[in-house]
Amino acid sequence: MNLLTELVAFIVAIGVLVVVHEYGHYSVARLCGVKVLRFSIGFGRPLVQWVSKKSGTEWTISALPLGGYVKMLDERESPETIDAADLPHAFNRQPVSKRIAIVAAGPVANFILAIVLFGAVYASGVTE
Repeated sequence: MNLLTELVAFIVAIGVLVVVHEYGHYSVARLCGVKVLRFSIGFGRPLVQWVSKKSGTEWTISALPLGGYVKMLDERESPETIDAADLPHAFNRQPVSKRIAIVAAGPVANFILAIVLFGAVYASGVTE
């Protein structure tokens, strides 16, 4: 029973880290005006997916929850299928400073999460 508890705790911890990391990429990409095509938690076959009516982003929860990704519009992948109106919103058309910010946002989000969690543990105190 202890092994099962540890396995569930590990999956929850990895899940929280992945969601926070990928949401960091997603939020900064949206702030920079980049069109996000898919926000996926996990890899493999999608278990649950829906499309946001506001942004058009496809949100996906997949079978293997050990990672995730944010797929942004990029004309290097399929230049013939992108509308001319969407080209200014492509990742590769953004200035280098915006691309650096988008790429760095995931690790920064995890760093902020670590600070918040450490502060919560510190504030809760330790019983002696």
